[in-house]
Amino acid sequence: MLQVDNLTGGYGKDPIVKSVTFSVKKGEVLGILGPNGSGKSTLLKLISGILPKQEGSVVIDGQQASDYSQKEFARKVAVLPQLHAHAFSHSVHETVSLGRYPHQSGLFSSWSTDDERAVDEAMQHMTITRYMHTSIELLSGGEQQRVFVAQALAQEAPVLLLDEPTNHLDIAHQQQLLDIIRRQAVEKGLTVVSVFHDINLASLYCDRLLLMDKGQIAAIGTPQDVVKEYAIEQVYQARVKTQAHPELPKPQITLLPDTKDEVIPFTVTLDDFTVSSDYVALRTAGPLKTMSSAVHNAGTGWYRAFVNRHVDANYDSDDVKVEMAAYLEQQGFHGTDTVGMMTAVMTEHVEMEQYKGDFGTILIAVTAGVGNAVDVSEALTRDREQRIGTINTWIIVNGTLSDEAFIQAMITATEAKAKALQMEAIQDPQTGTIATGTSTDSLLVAATQQGEFLSYAGPITPLGKLIGHGVYTCTVRAIRAYKQAKGWTT
Repeated sequence: MLQVDNLTGGYGKDPIVKSVTFSVKKGEVLGILGPNGSGKSTLLKLISGILPKQEGSVVIDGQQASDYSQKEFARKVAVLPQLHAHAFSHSVHETVSLGRYPHQSGLFSSWSTDDERAVDEAMQHMTITRYMHTSIELLSGGEQQRVFVAQALAQEAPVLLLDEPTNHLDIAHQQQLLDIIRRQAVEKGLTVVSVFHDINLASLYCDRLLLMDKGQIAAIGTPQDVVKEYAIEQVYQARVKTQAHPELPKPQITLLPDTKDEVIPFTVTLDDFTVSSDYVALRTAGPLKTMSSAVHNAGTGWYRAFVNRHVDANYDSDDVKVEMAAYLEQQGFHGTDTVGMMTAVMTEHVEMEQYKGDFGTILIAVTAGVGNAVDVSEALTRDREQRIGTINTWIIVNGTLSDEAFIQAMITATEAKAKALQMEAIQDPQTGTIATGTSTDSLLVAATQQGEFLSYAGPITPLGKLIGHGVYTCTVRAIRAYKQAKGWTT
């Protein structure tokens, strides 16, 4: 629907946009990214004809843009500029109605029901119907922006050019606006080209991205192809980290500020642990980067407190997460700063040890209840509901772990736990085979992210060796403590 070939131009003799070529299909949303001064808005103005081009062509619906009359072009292309000048004080309804100008014919053409429908729909989409009789000058910047987006939508042109459409909008209205634009593109087959400052929003809502640098295309493709750490850092001159969106297969970036020198160094030791009949707790001087399968605050994050709570073997709750959160707050642990686990084991039987390597130290803490042990290879034959038995394992690293190291540490720890169960001949009571764990085991890996950088934690790496040895040793000791408490004979 839109084809741009070798487009060059700007405000003077020296072009700002240089030899830009791309195309956008019907139903597709293309986002234009780039730092300030990279030529994003200038490119949009060249496509819309606001600025004259020096070289190249813009083809819309198979015809050169320059061959359309002004009104014909407006029926094909709707433009939302970055800035709006108000020569007159119009009401919201009047302002949105200006979008229907390209569809009027003659000096005394009547306003049609189709015109009114388009205006009403556009105002409803932007939730500004209640302001329809209000002067636009009385609205906030965000409300005015929604009015001008509605004006562009009311134009019902097959090509939509938007220059920072989320400007002045709060996050709720950003989402609403971009949801609508995305839906319009899909349902009505619109061709949408939009300039974005926010890389994450562009990645979420666009089919493809065009990254500009100094007036030229630095990258073009799907968000996965464009939002890469190296490319973003090169173009924006800023340190970033990319990661997947939690619900969509789209990359997101996180800015990495250069403030590490402000972090106060600290080391976690065994003295930071507290053990009582109610729980095992660890409070640290600074936040630890954490990956866990805990009950409270599972997943990844940064936390300062860690709790392994003792509960009765018959513990039952309609909502375990809510009950656990309330318990932690009652015990003086801040809910958003704490990782919480549960175990039916007597927490006084926790086995803890510190291990030293060339890179620094790690701490291991294990509670092990194996009365409801499970052989994972035979789990298909089981129908028993899961019960609290629980081997809870904590691995605290005084060092800096890569993402790979966090995952490998969990794998290494799980292998060490399974070996400890084998050596202690712990059986699945249903199958009579050697158990590999229990149905409710939890595992936590946390690191200070200070000190030596540790890329890997596989079983033969310096870190992995300590984890394997430490988890195996502490798990064996914890199992033996459990056996002794239960009066099991060996």
